[in-house]
Amino acid sequence: MTKDLRVGIVGFGWMGQVHARALSRLLQHYPDAPLRPRLVAVADNAPDDRTKRAAAAYGFEHQLTDWRELVTHPEVDLVCVTGPNFIHRDVAVEAAKAGKHLWVEKPAGRDSGETAEIVAAVEAAGVQAAAGFNYRNVPAVERAKQIVASGRIGTVEHTIVRFLADYSADPDAALSWRFQNQLSGSGVLGDLVSHAADLLRYVVTDIDEIVVDRATFIAQRRAAVPGAMHYEKGTGAVGDVENEDYVNALFRLVDGSRGILESSRTAVGEQNTYGIEVHGTQGALAWDFRRMNELRVCSGADYLNSFYTTEYAGPGDGELSAFQPGTNNPIGFDDLKVIEARRLVESVATGMPVGATIHDALRAAQAVDAMITSSDERKWVSL
Repeated sequence: MTKDLRVGIVGFGWMGQVHARALSRLLQHYPDAPLRPRLVAVADNAPDDRTKRAAAAYGFEHQLTDWRELVTHPEVDLVCVTGPNFIHRDVAVEAAKAGKHLWVEKPAGRDSGETAEIVAAVEAAGVQAAAGFNYRNVPAVERAKQIVASGRIGTVEHTIVRFLADYSADPDAALSWRFQNQLSGSGVLGDLVSHAADLLRYVVTDIDEIVVDRATFIAQRRAAVPGAMHYEKGTGAVGDVENEDYVNALFRLVDGSRGILESSRTAVGEQNTYGIEVHGTQGALAWDFRRMNELRVCSGADYLNSFYTTEYAGPGDGELSAFQPGTNNPIGFDDLKVIEARRLVESVATGMPVGATIHDALRAAQAVDAMITSSDERKWVSL
C-alpha cells in the first residue's frame, strides 16, 4: 500500500492553492508515485476565512492561524512555504529543524543570506527541499535544454532572457508588501528575475559576470488595506515604493558566451511574456511561455537566410506524457506544479534530490544579490 505523505501548507493565497491542487492531483497523473500526498493542515491569518474555504474545498483536517503550530505539528511530514517573502526563511528553517521536508516558493529568502540559512537548516536536518522553479519543468524547455547540450545549434554565442509582466503597471494599485524591501527583499528581481536566472542556468549554464541597471517607474503608491494583494486599488496614505520595477543586464556566462536579461513588472501590454532565446554558431532556438508547448528551432540549414521552424512538444519531451496522449495537446501552468510535486515526492521517498532544490534557489538568490550590487555600485560583478 502506498504510504501517505502528510502535508501542511503555510499561506493559502493563490500559490498555496496551486500547491494544494498539485498535490491533490499527483496520483491522477503519476499512479506509481511512491507516496500519496494527504492535505493535513493549512495555516493562514488572512482576515477573510481562507482556512475555512480551504477545508471545504481541499479537505484539510486542521485549520490554523499560526504557522508555528503547523511546522511542529506531529501529523505533518512536508511543509509548503507559500506565504509572502518575509516569512519564508523563518518558516522554512523552523520546519527543517522540526524534521519536515520542504517545498519553498521563490525567492526562498529575501536575499542570499536568508536562503543560505534555509540551506544550512535543510542540510543539518537531512530533509529534502524543493524550490518552486516551475518553468524548467515545461516539456518544450526540457527539449531546448537537450538541443543545447547536444550541439545541434553549435556552440552557444549569446542568450536573451525576458520576463515581462504588467501586474504592477497600474499606478493606483496598492502599496502591498511586494513594494517594501523589509517585507519583500527586492522588487521584480526576487519575483521574476529569480525565475529568469534559474531558466538561464538550466537551459544554458551559470552566469560568470554581470552588469545591471535598475529603475523604479512608479515611485509612490497608496497604502493597501490589511491582506490586500498588489492587484487591488490603494486607499490609504501615499507611501514610497522601495524597490525596482525594471531591470536590464548584460552578462557573461561561464562557457564564455554573452547575453542580455530584461525584466519588468510594469510593462503595459505584457502578460507573462517569459521566454528565452539561445543563439549558437550553427542555429538558434526560442521559447515563449505564452505558447508553452511550442519551441522555435533553427538548425541544419545554411548560415545565411536560415529560418525557424516550430517544433511541438510531444510525449517524449519531459513529463508531457503524464498529462496528454499526443503532440500539441498542451499542458498548463498548474500541470508544471504537479511535475514539481512528483519530483519532490520521489526525493522524499528515495532520499536523493530530484528537480529544482533549495540549492538552486540559493544560486538564483546569489545572482539577484550580484545584480543589486552591480546596480548600486555601477560596475561589473563576478558571481
